[in-house]
Amino acid sequence: MLSFIKKNKNNSWLLGAFFIVALILWNTNILFQNLKKEERSKMELWGMAQQELIENSTVNNLTFHLVFRQTWINPMIQVDENGIIIGHKNIDWDPALEDSLIIYKQLDRIKKENQPILIRYQDSLSNINQKLYYGDSVLLKKLQYYPLALLLIIFLFGAVLYFVFKTSKISEQNRLWAAMAKETAHQIGTPLSSMIGWVTLLQENGKSEALDEMAKDIERLQIITDRFSKVGSLPELTTADVVSETQKTLQYLKRRSSDLIEFHSELPNKKIMLPLNTQLFSWTLENLIKNGIDAMRGKGKISLILTQQAHAIHIEISDTGSGIKKEHFKKIFSPGFTSKKRGWGLGLSLAKRIIVDYHKGKISVKSSELDKGTTFEIVLKKH
Repeated sequence: MLSFIKKNKNNSWLLGAFFIVALILWNTNILFQNLKKEERSKMELWGMAQQELIENSTVNNLTFHLVFRQTWINPMIQVDENGIIIGHKNIDWDPALEDSLIIYKQLDRIKKENQPILIRYQDSLSNINQKLYYGDSVLLKKLQYYPLALLLIIFLFGAVLYFVFKTSKISEQNRLWAAMAKETAHQIGTPLSSMIGWVTLLQENGKSEALDEMAKDIERLQIITDRFSKVGSLPELTTADVVSETQKTLQYLKRRSSDLIEFHSELPNKKIMLPLNTQLFSWTLENLIKNGIDAMRGKGKISLILTQQAHAIHIEISDTGSGIKKEHFKKIFSPGFTSKKRGWGLGLSLAKRIIVDYHKGKISVKSSELDKGTTFEIVLKKH
């Protein structure tokens, strides 16, 4: 019920904002049209005064002068019936210094702004028709861009609101996942402690290979619990051999994977020391390799190649699975995105957080082809 009310309140705010913007734009348009009509009326009055001046230059001299003073803000060009310019006002052009083509170019521009005003008068021999072309005033030109400026401001304001909302939502999701992870670690901790006690008791009575494997799995559970407890907090990085940590993870996954999965690895024969959180780094490799195994539906080849460069190391993890669509290359690292029928879409999101946020490295889909496989790449800086 509360979410429904909140949703309705949000919709009301959006409708109210839309109504206010529409009202401003509508009023601006009315003001623009009124000013445009007013300027045309002044131009028509100027045309009438011009006609009167030509027909009776003595009587209407004062009228022409007064009308011209009212209409000084608009650029005006007067042409004869052959289209030749015979007069102009408020045009930035000096006939003594500039080419006459310039004023004709200005005439072409003004023609596009308003319809001309006809000036008709009769001389001793024939009827003469002239045209008055006029442009919009500076005020009117500024006003016509006002709605665009308003829309741009609204768009920028909306973009900022969206960014803030998106950031807040992501932050809230991160807090939720961190809380879930810590709660999971807490819930696992109690039965795990009991299992450790029982295995220790059984080992005292007699050792066996099965008990040793159980002990290893319990140790693995302890590592997983520790991993979950670190989510949401800044982990400590220590200098460690990335080659050795990668080899340990591969060996663990090999022992617990189907015989139908072929593992291939290319690792340097020397140590490469990097600032690492070994548990979280191992978790990232596990996520990528397990995703590859899922994409291959339990049968195929996993390849891991670690190469060293001057300032960074590159780890490529490839599978021969179903592949990823190109438009999903960036989405797959988003929280909640998954192409599986089961799963929460958190594995790759956590992998990105571990590599990018904690280790200041990079993780990406290097290449992928549908029904042929995918290659992920991790880049970690040496310093």
